[in-house]
Amino acid sequence: MRESRFTLLDLFAGCGGMTRGFLGEGNFIGVGAVEIDRTAAATYAANFDVDGRHIFAGDIAGYTDVPRADLVVGGPPCQGFSALGRRDPADARNQLWREFVRVVRESDARMFVFENVDRFAKTPEFQLLRQTASEDGELADFDTQVFRLNAADYGTPQKRIRTIVVGSRVGPVDEPRQTHAKTPGGDLDRWVGLREAFLEGPVVLEPEVRETWLPESLVEFQGHDIPGTFKLRDLHITRNYDLISEVRYAHIAPGKGRFDLPDELQYPCWRRHTRGAGDVLGRLQWDEPAVTIRTEFFRPEKGRFLHPQWENGGDQVNRALTHAEAAVVQGFDDRHLWCGTKAEIARQIGNAVPPPLARAVAHVVAARLAS
Repeated sequence: MRESRFTLLDLFAGCGGMTRGFLGEGNFIGVGAVEIDRTAAATYAANFDVDGRHIFAGDIAGYTDVPRADLVVGGPPCQGFSALGRRDPADARNQLWREFVRVVRESDARMFVFENVDRFAKTPEFQLLRQTASEDGELADFDTQVFRLNAADYGTPQKRIRTIVVGSRVGPVDEPRQTHAKTPGGDLDRWVGLREAFLEGPVVLEPEVRETWLPESLVEFQGHDIPGTFKLRDLHITRNYDLISEVRYAHIAPGKGRFDLPDELQYPCWRRHTRGAGDVLGRLQWDEPAVTIRTEFFRPEKGRFLHPQWENGGDQVNRALTHAEAAVVQGFDDRHLWCGTKAEIARQIGNAVPPPLARAVAHVVAARLAS
């Protein structure tokens, strides 16, 4: 049996969702991280690198002092691949996987985990990544496996499907064992719904919210003052909505969306365009996981982000998810600290890897590294 703890290098680390999951498994210790967004890097440092010794806050192309690591993990920005974006083949973000490959090679890693959106597996860049691990490729000594995983199947209160590519020089891994299912049975629990996540978890997030601002607090990070650090409870904040918006939201029942508004409440552009995403201005459901959380979850017009509390003619909560609720939907708990403005933290939450999903992957990776 080899060493029981393995060194971890996290690229495109964001606020640390991947690291949170891998360190939660107990077999890993972080030795480096790279994140170009300064406030996200500050969040990562607040949780895993308080003295700032191993977080590189900058463009990965400038990351040259690469430490040795057993494992490299990361998810390059997905906007170039996402179905919500332009899917431009020339998007520079689509080429960042090449930097990932470079760091894997320079770190002398035994394994790597590459995470991205579901549709990444259908892109030319995915094929090029697989080719690097084929004969004569830069990672020719790695064998790769591809898994399509839903975060809800691993205890995250969110349906979020991701492509996970595992590369290994030390043998294959098992597919992460599913722990939850839409229809439970055997040793599988039911998917975690929002009622359980918000009202029955370690931190109860009451539907009634009045605060609209983060507390006034600053933290110094690599010579810059950044808002923070904030606890999960500090993120339970809402927005000031105008009356017509609240009236619209009041007409949306759980599981429904913009197509269920009466004509007089439709936006003028929606009257002209009767097709399109049904999730827009949608309301979540108490006993179901949320849909995929995105970076503008605080805008109901951007997706199915209305709070699930709704009773026809009774108690209603006519607002989008708070930052705290969105963080919980992503699988973060009250241990995680946050830095940045409201918009910056929202971006960190929406771009994060759900820690429960990362931990499930960490379990099978650790088993292979230990063998």
